[in-house]
Amino acid sequence: MAQSSPPDLEHLEQDGSGDLVYPRFHAAVALAQLTRWLPARPGLLIDISGAGTCAAEVAACAGHSVLRVIDPDASVPSPVAGYETTGRLTTVTADGTGLEFLPDGCADGVIAENRTLSRRLAAEEVVTEIARVLRPGGRVLACVDSLTFGMALLAEQHRWPHLVDVPNADVVLIPWPDGTITRCYGAEQLRELFTGGGLEVSWIRPRTVLSPRTVSYLLARDPSSFGKLVSAELRARSDDSVGAQLIASCVKRPIS
Repeated sequence: MAQSSPPDLEHLEQDGSGDLVYPRFHAAVALAQLTRWLPARPGLLIDISGAGTCAAEVAACAGHSVLRVIDPDASVPSPVAGYETTGRLTTVTADGTGLEFLPDGCADGVIAENRTLSRRLAAEEVVTEIARVLRPGGRVLACVDSLTFGMALLAEQHRWPHLVDVPNADVVLIPWPDGTITRCYGAEQLRELFTGGGLEVSWIRPRTVLSPRTVSYLLARDPSSFGKLVSAELRARSDDSVGAQLIASCVKRPIS
C-alpha cells in the first residue's frame, strides 16, 4: 500500500500579519522534529499526547500503526485535513497513565508530545509505564515545559518568593492563572526523570531557540523565508537555558 505524504511546511505559513506568526512557526518546527524522530521502519507507536496535536496522524501517515490513548473525559480528535491514515490509526480511552492495559514490550515507540509529562504531575509513573510497554530498542519522544517558561509564568503573576525558589527545587510545579498546574523541567531534571524510569536519554534540546520577536521580525521582512527559518532552527546548537519547552528522545536499551 502506498504511503500518503503529510502536508509540507507551506500549509503552516501565513501572510505575515496578525498574531499567528510565531505559533505557526512553532508548529512547523514541532512537525519537522517529529518527522525526523520517527523510526525508519514501520512499527507500532503509542501516542499519549492528547488533544491539540496531530502527532498520531503524522506517524500513521508515515506508515506506522498508531494507537492513540486519550483520557476518558477527552473528546476524540477530529480528523486532520491532509492526512490519510485509514487502517493505521486507532483511538482508545484509558484511565491512570493510560498504558496499564498494554502488555510488556509491545511498542516500538511512544510519543508524548503536547507537554504530556508537564500536564501529568505524577510523571514518574507515566515514564515507568512507558519503559514497560517499550520493546528493547524502542524509543520515546517527549515534550515538556521548561524552567524558563515556569519562571516567566511566575514573574507574570508577581510570585517573587516562588520565583527565587525555582532553581533549588527538585520538582517545580507552576500554577496557571486559571488554577491548573504545570510541571516544569530543567535538562538535568528531565534526564533524571527518564533514567529513573529505566530509559537512556539520547538527547535533550529546546523545542525552539529563536525567540518569538526574532521570528516575527524576520518574517515581516521576508515572509518567503519561513522554510529557511525552520531549517535553521533544526540546525541550531542545543542550549537548554532558552526556550519555553524542552524535547527529549530516549531509548530502552536491550538487556545485555
